[in-house]
Amino acid sequence: MIVVEKNEGTKIEYTITDTILNLNEEIMMDVSKFERDFPVHIDICRNQFDMLTFGLSERYVAQIDIPAREYEMVENGTDEEGNPKYDKVAVPFDIGKVILTLWSMEG
Repeated sequence: MIVVEKNEGTKIEYTITDTILNLNEEIMMDVSKFERDFPVHIDICRNQFDMLTFGLSERYVAQIDIPAREYEMVENGTDEEGNPKYDKVAVPFDIGKVILTLWSMEG
C-alpha cells in the first residue's frame, strides 16, 4: 500500500495485514472486496460524534484509492478452425497499488 500524508499533524493509527486495513480499531475493511472494473475512491471521515464514517462528514481522516481491476488474456485451447482461443482472467488483487491518503486529525 502506498501511504501519502496529505498535510502535517497527527494521523490516524492504522495497520495493514494482507488486504485488511484497520483504522484505529474503529473501521476494519478488506480492501480487495472494493476492487471493481473502474477506479474506486473511498472517503473516511470523523462525524460530529467523533466516530469514523464512510463518506463525507465533519473532517477528513483518510482516503483510499483502489485502481481498476486488471485483466490478462490467457490462452485456452483452439477453436474448430485451429485458431487460439483466449479467456479474460482477472489479475490477482495487488495491495501495493492501493493509495491510502492520511489527513491530520488536528484542527
